[in-house]
Formats: sequence, C-alpha cells, structure tokens
Amino acid sequence: MSQIYRYELTVPEDALDVNGHVNNLEYLRWMQSAAILHSDSQGCTKVTTAAGATWVIRTHRVEYLRPAFAGEQINVLTWVSNFRRVRSLRKYRIIRVEDNAVLVEGETDWVFVDAQTGRLRSIPKNVMDAFEILPKEKEAEIFHHLKSIIR
Repeated sequence: MSQIYRYELTVPEDALDVNGHVNNLEYLRWMQSAAILHSDSQGCTKVTTAAGATWVIRTHRVEYLRPAFAGEQINVLTWVSNFRRVRSLRKYRIIRVEDNAVLVEGETDWVFVDAQTGRLRSIPKNVMDAFEILPKEKEAEIFHHLKSIIR
C-alpha cells in the first residue's frame, strides 16, 4: 500500500495530560511528523526545496474517538487525498495496535508557498508525482484490506 505511510510509535509518559491519557496536542504533533516523514520518504521534500517552495498548514480537522495511554503501540497512518492548484488535502488515522481501535481521524489542508515570499504558488507536477493519491471513494476498501495486515 504505497499510498499509505505508517509511522509507528510507543506512547511516552510525557505525552499524557492531567487526565492520564494522551494530550490532544500530541496527536497533532504525531500527524505532522508522519506527514513530514512521508514527504521525505517519497522525495517530495527534496523537490519542494529545489523548487524554492515549502508547505504550510492552512487548517486541521481532528476527531478524537478514543484515548491512548502510556506504553501503548500506535500507528499513525497518513495519505494524500488530493491535489488542487495550490492546496493538498492529507488525511490521517491513528490506530492502537493491540486492538486495532481507531483513536483519531483527521485531515490537514496544506498550501504550497514560495519559501522567500510566502506567497501561494501552483504545485509543480514533479511535486504531485511524488505521491500516489488515495481518493476518498477508495478509502473504505483500502482500510478494510489493511485491517488484516497492519498488526
């Protein structure tokens, strides 16, 4: 499944909040880390830098479904859902390995900008070609198949 990148981690103690479960900000941090690692692994970071550009977050949407606790193994799954002229939608699903429970679902709308001026730029073809898109209408099918192989 080259469309989906998996970032594996063990929840550290310092990720917990006063309620004893993972702080909401940690999920955002893990989502961003997964996106950057995915971009690096696909060569997107390199071609973006060579183009004199960078990606900036426009919006996040995060839905917290279940808590996670220290010591748990989790997978942060991420994929690119689409590209538009200057924007790209990236989605996430955070899953607890032990029981395959979906803990968080989210998405980030990224914008492509000139690294010097901060002005929006059209996304070049070689940047888009770094990723295999997973369109929304294929997500359910892919995740049904992934359930059996992700553990």
